[in-house]
Parts: sequence; C-alpha cells; structure tokens
Amino acid sequence: MPLTDWLFALLVIVVWGINFIAIKFGLVDFPPLLLGALRFMAVVFPAIFFIKRPNISFKLLLVYGLTISFGQFAFLFTSLAVGMPAGLASLLLQVQAFFTVLLAALVQHEKIRPHNLLAIAISLLGLFIINTNASAGPPIPLLGLVFIFLAAFSWSTGNIVIKQAKNVNMLSLVVWGGTIPIIPFLLCSWIFEGGDLMVASLQSATFTGIAAIMYLAYGATLVGYVLWGRLLSKHPVGLIAPLTLLVPVIGLLSATWILNEQLSVLQWLGGAVVMLGLIVNIFGPRLRKLITSH
Repeated sequence: MPLTDWLFALLVIVVWGINFIAIKFGLVDFPPLLLGALRFMAVVFPAIFFIKRPNISFKLLLVYGLTISFGQFAFLFTSLAVGMPAGLASLLLQVQAFFTVLLAALVQHEKIRPHNLLAIAISLLGLFIINTNASAGPPIPLLGLVFIFLAAFSWSTGNIVIKQAKNVNMLSLVVWGGTIPIIPFLLCSWIFEGGDLMVASLQSATFTGIAAIMYLAYGATLVGYVLWGRLLSKHPVGLIAPLTLLVPVIGLLSATWILNEQLSVLQWLGGAVVMLGLIVNIFGPRLRKLITSH
C-alpha cells in the first residue's frame, strides 16, 4: 500500500479515535439526543444537494438510518452522558464485531467459526474483569454499559444492511441515511429532554459545543467515511479492516491525555483482554493456519 494511503488510514484512525472526546465536549453544551439531531443536520445539509441518492431501496435506507445513524448514536451519546468513560466507550463499542457475526449467522445463515466463539469468550472475560472495577478507576455506570452495548448492537444491525445493499457508495449512504434520524432525534429530545432544555442549550451554545458538532459531522462522519471507503475500494478488506483495532487505542490514550480519565490496573487489563478477543476474531483463521503449518 502506498505511503499516502497509509497516512490516510492513520488520519481516519486518529479522527475516529478522538471522536469520543468530541462527543464529551459536545455533551457539555447539549443534551445527548439534541446533540445527535444537530450532528446529522450538519451531515445532511448542504451535502444532500450535491450527492446523489444511494442506489438501494427505501426500506434498506430506512433501516440503515434507524440503526447505524439513530440507534447507534442515540445510545452512544446517552451512554457518555450518564457517565461512561470516553476511552472505555471507544473500546466496548467494538463488540459490534461479535454482534455482526451472530446476526449474520441468524439472518444470512453465515457459519460461526470456532475462532469467533473463542474471540467472544475472551472478550466476555475482559468485560468481566472491567466490571470488577478497582476503586482507583473511573466509575462505570450500569446504565452506561447497557447503552454502549445497545449502541454496538445497533451498529451491527446496520452492518447487515450494508452487506445486503452490496457495493453501495458509502458517502451517499451516510449522507442520505442521515436524513432518517433527524426527526426521531428531535422528537425523542423533546419528549425525554424537554423543549425548555432544547431551547436553552441552543441559546447558550459555546464555540466549543459548535466546534464539537462540526467535528462529529464533517471530521468523523464525512471525511472519515470518504477516506475509509476510498481505502476499501483500492485495497483488500483483510488489509484495511484490522486497522480499526487501533481506534480504541487512540480513544483510550486521548481520553487519558485530554480528559484526564485515569483507568485502574484492572480496567486496563480488562480492556487488553477485550482487545485480544477482537484480534482473535479478525486474525483467527490466519493464526490457525500459521499454527497448523508448523
């Protein structure tokens, strides 16, 4: 892979890793559901006037918008709002890989391989270790964990939609899929967060809050997906996809440096075990082949 493409891949990894820090900053100014609405408004307008609608059925577009765009970010933002540490959120969200494997088996009748089961078992052990939680680490609210796993499940459901859509233009899908969650976000914000809070947060928005929305919309969403789609179209998936394992590494380190989130030794250990499970899930067949060849 050319050096320029490695640099693009590194840029996407860093942008997506810092994404969780931007969410935390955005939540200072806006309640989570309103933040979600503002993010997708910025994604959609004015891009929708220049980008053609993706060549998929409205049904698939609707499901994609309600899962990856609405479900994932409604639960992710709310998880962070109720106290989930940004660094751990960046890691635990990656369990979507396991949900995707299970859903693909259920919906598309794909086989679950032994290394998938081993990877899930390893990551469950990591989650158990994280939940033992030493007092030195940041508190991990149960509701935050529930929401982060619901976010991961929503992401994995959207992955199945992408698999069914086949060769869809990702930028087009992201922009047009972003039209779906705006009304649900606004409606849920009005119901659960209240009209008064919505108006007050918009009136008192700071430069930091607005900058966070711009980062989430243009950096993490549009730039990230455009570059990632370009890399996937030019190079084997097996070379590009594993690079996403670096996203939670950036998320954990940036949360430590920028937000001063100090994890306990057990939380770091649990995170490392979850990461090992993700590695086994991606590289399992290669590792097995390597072992059997010797």
